[in-house]
Amino acid sequence: MASGFFAVLDDIAALMDDVAVASKIATQKTAGILGDDLAVNAEKATGFLASREVPVLWAITKGSLLNKLIIVPVALALNAFFPVAIKFILILGGFYLAYEGVEKIIEFLFHRSKKGQEVIEEIVMDSGEMEKAKVKSAITTDFILSVEIVIIALGTVLEQPLQIQVATVAVVALLATIGVYGIVALIVRMDDAGYKLIKHSENKGFLTALGKLLVKALPVIIKFLGIVGTIALILVSGGIFVHNIEYLHHLFPQLPSTVKEVAMGLLAGLFGVLMVGIFKKIFKSKA
Repeated sequence: MASGFFAVLDDIAALMDDVAVASKIATQKTAGILGDDLAVNAEKATGFLASREVPVLWAITKGSLLNKLIIVPVALALNAFFPVAIKFILILGGFYLAYEGVEKIIEFLFHRSKKGQEVIEEIVMDSGEMEKAKVKSAITTDFILSVEIVIIALGTVLEQPLQIQVATVAVVALLATIGVYGIVALIVRMDDAGYKLIKHSENKGFLTALGKLLVKALPVIIKFLGIVGTIALILVSGGIFVHNIEYLHHLFPQLPSTVKEVAMGLLAGLFGVLMVGIFKKIFKSKA
């Protein structure tokens, strides 16, 4: 009886070891998307009153958890009954990520200054409506990125037994939410922590210098994360195309993989921006 009990414990320990190894590999594979997720949500969770930053972030976090609860079982079911759909979903998601990355680059290079009326409209917009719009936008973006995270994580354990697939995808999804939004929470509260240090030290000494550093560092970190996130979008999308489209995988074998992935991501993104622009003009002309 005792030997049977210890045998069960040994099986559980072996399973947990396998899940830990698979989760580590899956997390490394999804690191680029997690970086973009972090950058996007850090940006969307700032710009509110200090009293509203945590409630806004909590609302986004709950939406992210709900996204994962929907996506994980759907992805596992598709993999079990219609596995070919996984690759198509990955490629479609890759186009979205490439489009978003290239759109950010184009916006940065050819940014159009807002006209006076647009600025006035933003100022008079009800703060509650702005908050709801930002939360909705963040949750929508999180949904797309979560699909990519879950499917890429699942792709690393396709050869493993079902229980390892389920456990690995669940662990990665949970870590993605807790890790990303935990770090975002620390980032968006940096300036508040800085102001408190300045006030507590009566605006003198080391604590004041540290507080001022935290306050000044926040916009720099947000901007840096935005740049890193944009690069990650291009790389991740290009990697999806190169590894899931046989023709692209064998195209230009002499090129380093990173160069090829960046090139494919940029080309796909430019194609996406062009198509979206054409559709917008068509619908605008009809309207």
